[in-house]
Formats: sequence, structure tokens, C-alpha cells
Amino acid sequence: MRITRSPPLRLLRVFCVAARQLSFKGAAETLHLTPSAVSHQVLDLEEHMGVKLFVRKPRSIDLTPAGKQLFREVEPLLLQLEETIARVAQQVRRSTVRLSLPPFFASELFVPRLTSLLDLRPDLDIQIDSSNPRPQEHPSASDVSILLASEPPPGLRSHFLFRLELAAVASPSVAQQIDEIGPSIFAEMPLIVQRARPESWRDWALQAGFKVPEPKQVVELDTMFAVARAAERGVGIALVPWALLDAWFEDGDLVRVSPAMLATEDRYYLTVRPEDEARPEVQAVVQWALREFRKV
Repeated sequence: MRITRSPPLRLLRVFCVAARQLSFKGAAETLHLTPSAVSHQVLDLEEHMGVKLFVRKPRSIDLTPAGKQLFREVEPLLLQLEETIARVAQQVRRSTVRLSLPPFFASELFVPRLTSLLDLRPDLDIQIDSSNPRPQEHPSASDVSILLASEPPPGLRSHFLFRLELAAVASPSVAQQIDEIGPSIFAEMPLIVQRARPESWRDWALQAGFKVPEPKQVVELDTMFAVARAAERGVGIALVPWALLDAWFEDGDLVRVSPAMLATEDRYYLTVRPEDEARPEVQAVVQWALREFRKV
């Protein structure tokens, strides 16, 4: 019989296992098949090739000369193929790291630097949850988190990043008015504040040594991004995290209106569970984040 095409690899693999063990039963156990399935696949291969590969005896099997030649030449090729597949699969196998980040930290610090992490580890997929505006506990669904807390959370590996400091900022047009009006601006301009920090303007004034301002108006917003955006649009003066707004200052969207800074009790901590710390993909993200954010 003339062979018009190569036999399926699965038949060659079954043949090589049976030839190595000289046993259909042993091959069946190795391949998690029944002896009957192994025997039928060997028959399919013999029919495909048009030659007998095994001498079948009552209690054993042996290779025919054709079977010996096929086994001798094909088994190294199959082994090389399996090694190549395993090596390529290892190279392209992807890992996922799940992160929990405060939303303003995510948008202003993490995402702008994310390309460097992806370039460093092209095998990583990154999942980011930034739904909690002020995370103080490490979520069970996250591998790595950035928490905003007054002290390191218990039971976790915690790395201090930097303290949360709030600066008074405004749009360039509002800042020009402040230069013209002076300190009385607090009675002339709306003060913008994040809802989670309603006393921040009072605390800022006390730390700066000023009289607690009696604001003309207070604009309370639920997210720090909304606070910064309102200041950028000229709504009033806002207290915003100094370390998170480099891009806004560099682009000229916001300017500081006072050198006074409110040093809060909150600090940013990078946290990971002890049992996750040894995972290579988690280690890579932690080390990258420490390099990037401890500079802030």
C-alpha cells in the first residue's frame, strides 16, 4: 500500500510507548487508555503504513524489523517535538497579577508608569481594581495592593511608600487673582474639598499658622480626581495630594498658591500577603513598584 500522507502524531505516540514497553497493557496504563484502545490505534497505524509493526504472541508482543526501524527513528523526533512544545509554551505562558489601588493613585501614578512594567515583564497580565477611594484593607481577591492608612496593616508584608501631603492649588487664572487679592482670597473664593476629608482646610490652616478661614463657599466632591478637575476648571482653590499631581503641574493645568502643606496622618503602603510574596510574578510587581513609587 502506498503511503500518501504521514500518520497522525497520536498514533505514532501510542506506537512508541507500546514499543518501548513491549506491552499494550503497559502502554495503556501510561497513556490512560484501555489495552483495547491501544491495540486498535496500533492497528490503525499499521493499516495506514501498510506494514506490520508488532508480532503478536499469546502473552507478549515483539517488534518486527519494520517496527524496530520506525521506533528507532521516530522516538527521538517525538521527544524533540515534545521538548520544543514545552519550551515554547513556557516562554509564552502568561501570569496574572491582580492589584487593588486607590483610584487617584492608579490614574495619576500607576497607569502613567505602567508601560515600564509591561516592557519589563511581557509575560504578565495586569488586573487593576480601583473602585475603593480609600482602601485600608488588603482585598482577598488581590495579590498586591496600595493601602492608605495611618500605620502598616497587621498580618501583611507592608512597604512604606510615602506620606500623603495636601497642597493648596488652583488654575493659573485663579492663582493670578490670589496674587492680586492676598490672604483674603479664602473669603472670596470657593474652597474645594474631598468628601472623605471635610476638615482638611481647617487642618491645613492650623498647620500653616493661619487663622482658620471662613470660606465664602465650600464645594464638596466625592473623588480626588473630581477635586483636581474642579480646581483645573477654575471653580476655586483645592487641597490635593502633592505627590500625585506631577503631570498636572508640568502641563500648567494647576499651580500651587501657597508653600504651606498639610501633612496628614495617612501613608501609602504597598502590601502583599506573606504566602503570595514568594510568587515570581508578584515579586516582580512589588520590586518594580518600590523602585517607581519610593522616589515620589
